[in-house]
Amino acid sequence: MTPQETKAALGAGLLSFPVTHFDAEEKFRSDSYQRHIEWLSSYDAPVLFAAGGTGEFFSLSPNEIPTIVRAAKEAAGKTAIVSGCGFGSHVGVELAQAVEKAGADGILLLPHYLIDAPQEGLYAHVKRICQSVDIGVMVYNRDNSVLSVDTLKRLCDECPNLVGFKDGTGDIGGVRQITATLGDRLTYLGGMPTAELFAEAYLGAGFTTYSSAVFNFVPALAVEFYRALRAGERAHCEKILKDFFYPFMAIRNRRKGYAVAAIKAGVRLQGFEAGGVRPPLDDLTAEEEAMLDKLIAPWKR
Repeated sequence: MTPQETKAALGAGLLSFPVTHFDAEEKFRSDSYQRHIEWLSSYDAPVLFAAGGTGEFFSLSPNEIPTIVRAAKEAAGKTAIVSGCGFGSHVGVELAQAVEKAGADGILLLPHYLIDAPQEGLYAHVKRICQSVDIGVMVYNRDNSVLSVDTLKRLCDECPNLVGFKDGTGDIGGVRQITATLGDRLTYLGGMPTAELFAEAYLGAGFTTYSSAVFNFVPALAVEFYRALRAGERAHCEKILKDFFYPFMAIRNRRKGYAVAAIKAGVRLQGFEAGGVRPPLDDLTAEEEAMLDKLIAPWKR
């Protein structure tokens, strides 16, 4: 895909981040992962993000990520695959180029490792990654990597393949300034944990779409909520929020790291051998998994 084709795909509908499947020894399990990708690709999601945040990018070694991307591409059919990318600039460039060779249609540049950085440093980091590849790049605005509107504008001016902006700050005022300033130069993606809880606010702030983590295990429900949201069916959205998303949020909030672990538990409950999460995360307890199983029972495949 060209960067502009990736941009169009990113803005074409609901997006999601598949979990990375592991075996009992915490090694990548491609067979189960590909079955899961095939299932997700049968629903209305124009882009899936391989080895993203929900895919435990932070727990993967750089040499595992191209393998995961290649497996996703083989199983995804016509669905575009965008790869996670990150760490510092030198490792980030190597990883971006490796996943491009593996067939990624674009990269999502996650926050760099550990430290805060000034805007000039963030600018140099993102620019270096963008200019190292020919595929489209989406930046992830959160934590220690929050771009100002001026920095983002400079990057858009100098990096034609910077095509997307994902926000995980929840700063609606700040991101509204970005959408107002840059207009349709970028595709805008809401990226808060359990994004459906914030989807109405982000839509009102000029965002194009959002990524749904629960699409991993209840894709039909995720698509139903997205359709209702875009159709302005507020009462139906509120019903789904109350019936599913608020109870799911209560499970997710029981322990740190459950924004990923609860998603992976849901995938296992749908019959996929996704394995557990890698440390430093931890899996749901048996009691919590039973609570989740009861919640998703109406959407079991």
